[in-house]
Amino acid sequence: QVQLRESGGGLVQAGASLTLDCLGSINAFDRYTVGWFRQAPGKEIEFVAGIDWAGGGTNFANSVKGRFTISRDHAKNTVYLQMNTLKPEDTAVYHCAATMFTTAQAMAQKGSDGVDYWGSGTLVTVSS
Repeated sequence: QVQLRESGGGLVQAGASLTLDCLGSINAFDRYTVGWFRQAPGKEIEFVAGIDWAGGGTNFANSVKGRFTISRDHAKNTVYLQMNTLKPEDTAVYHCAATMFTTAQAMAQKGSDGVDYWGSGTLVTVSS
């Protein structure tokens, strides 16, 4: 069973940067496409970014394109979400998600229904 653990959330001011880490706890983590979803208070969970299990392909929500990047280190079983130029509307609980042998594009299209495993989330708060 895949275990996902997020870290790196916190309180920052608008315009600041923050990096979230997602650590997968088993060797098979490299067979999983990994994505980040977020849920703001009173809103539905939404796809933010994803990275393919092979080839490095990525996909981003329109709201974060040009500000967020995603990368992974297979040797460390870790996926990173670099968030730049943060805005108050980025405030949410950010969840790491993993699905075996899919693509980041498919993960974005299927949304939360297509996810095999979830992390418990890390809170990002952006003050204005």
